[in-house]
Amino acid sequence: MPDALVVHGLTKTFPARGGSASVAAARDIGFRLPKGGSLGLVGESGSGKTTLARMIVGLALPDAGTVTIDGRDRQWKPRGRQARLARAREAQMVFQDPYGSLDRRLTVEDALRDVLRRHQPGLDAAAAAARVRTLLDRVGLGEAKAASRPHQLSGGQRQRVAIAKALAVDPAVLVLDEAVSALDVSVQAQILALLNEIRHESGVSLVFVSHDLAVVAEVTDRILVMYRGESVEQGSTAEVLRRPQNPYTEMLLSSAPGPDWHPERVAELRELFEQRSSLA
Repeated sequence: MPDALVVHGLTKTFPARGGSASVAAARDIGFRLPKGGSLGLVGESGSGKTTLARMIVGLALPDAGTVTIDGRDRQWKPRGRQARLARAREAQMVFQDPYGSLDRRLTVEDALRDVLRRHQPGLDAAAAAARVRTLLDRVGLGEAKAASRPHQLSGGQRQRVAIAKALAVDPAVLVLDEAVSALDVSVQAQILALLNEIRHESGVSLVFVSHDLAVVAEVTDRILVMYRGESVEQGSTAEVLRRPQNPYTEMLLSSAPGPDWHPERVAELRELFEQRSSLA
């Protein structure tokens, strides 16, 4: 199966406070994601996973490395409105807070029509209406919510609208940054099931950013574990979570609250990982 997304040597640094040094948010990150595949980016806050996600969709520019989607290098600078829109259609992002990404003045239908108007200006009214109905059905909302505004929807419903807006342009890659972390557990399960269904039906590839390994296990085939801008482990999600090879990954797994949770073990694993890192 051809790759939808290829990331090679991606590096990004930011100036440290005081300007005396720089902080690597991503250092020589690389992976491949096939069409219809799904990858989880996991790590603690500050690990660089969101910076990596933003570079994939073009919201942040890397210092080095390449991002290729459907064989097209994302480093080229589009000239003109149509070229910029074509680039935007390749990869779309769904954020943690759907309320912030939705125009409070627009109904759900208007928001979807606005996306279609910008990306498919030749679409007539009947075709646009049919497309809106298809998108609403795909995310499990239906026409009943078409006339609703964001404040009239629940958090899960708003996230479904955000996903519908992203899918409206038929992206090759959909990047979700902590897209279910603010939702109740039951709603999380519904959104995760929806994403799996969409992926298998449409062939869109998912990059799922999360600190929650249980969530990642539900929706991804592969996983990339990040620590301070570096990839410390990657592989099959099931295999990595069942038999982690890196103490940091094991520490993340051990940190999840549960009947076998032992804070002393978590501290031991962190110390072991930091010792190995200092010797590398």
